[in-house]
Formats: sequence, C-alpha cells, structure tokens
Amino acid sequence: MRIHLALARLRWLLPVLAVLVSPAAARAGGAGPETELYRTVAALDTALFDAFNHCDLDKLNALVAEDLEFYHDKTGLSRGRASFIDAVKNNICNKVRRELVPGTLEVYPLEGYGAMEMGVHRFSHPGRDDVEDRGEARFIQLWQNQNGVWRLTRVISYDHHALPK
Repeated sequence: MRIHLALARLRWLLPVLAVLVSPAAARAGGAGPETELYRTVAALDTALFDAFNHCDLDKLNALVAEDLEFYHDKTGLSRGRASFIDAVKNNICNKVRRELVPGTLEVYPLEGYGAMEMGVHRFSHPGRDDVEDRGEARFIQLWQNQNGVWRLTRVISYDHHALPK
C-alpha cells in the first residue's frame, strides 16, 4: 500500500518538476517572444549589431547612451559613447562580425527604466576565419527607454572563448 501511495505521489510530482525545470519556466519572469517588449528589444539588438557589423558609426552613436558603461571580461571597463565608438572603429570595423546565437535571447522588463537583454553571441572574422578562431561569449545589456527613445546604457560581455574548429 505504501509503495502504491508513493508511486501515485511521484506520478503527480513528475509533471510539476518537468515544468519547473523547463527553459520556459526558467524565463517565467521574462518577456516572451510574443510580447511587445521582447520584439522591441530583439529589434534593438538587430539594429545595434547590424550597425556594428557594417561599421555604421552614426547608427551606433544613435543607439548608445552618452554615459555607456561597457564591461568586458578580457579588456575591462570602458566608459562613454565616444570610447565605445572609437573602439568599434579601430578594432571591429571590417575585422569582426557578430551574430546572436538563435534561441538564446532573453528579455526582462526593468520597471521605470526599460529592459535587460541576455543571450549568447558568436564572433567571426570575415575573410580570416581560416586563420582566426571564431569565438563565443555571453552578454547582458541594459536598454533605457526615455519617452519612447531606447538607448543602450550598460553592457557586460563575458565568458569569451574560442569555438572548436
């Protein structure tokens, strides 16, 4: 009788545990792909990195806050829009391409501020992928919404590592 009762409880508990450990449950506090916030932040990510990949410094300038703080696990802290734009111009333009790893984007609302974006991105070196390693890293980005104008204010880019060839 005790075994039967234990199995009955286990049959009830298994579906609950499956829901609790599912990726959707892990993001339960986040904005799902069906929400306007998610679509907005996904579009901002696309615009930011389209400008990044095509060296459109004017577009980058418009998307980034004057007081941007960029934390990078390999290069440390960089402050200010001008510093960020200079770094892209000198180190990224025509040298590095970024892509968001599909299925990794997470968006969370920040009440009274905007949104937090998290995900994984990959980097390649157009025309040099045969001699330069492709890389991958995790990122957290804070987007501030002021009167309908979204700007990137904080970035944490970490766990940079080479991908296997």
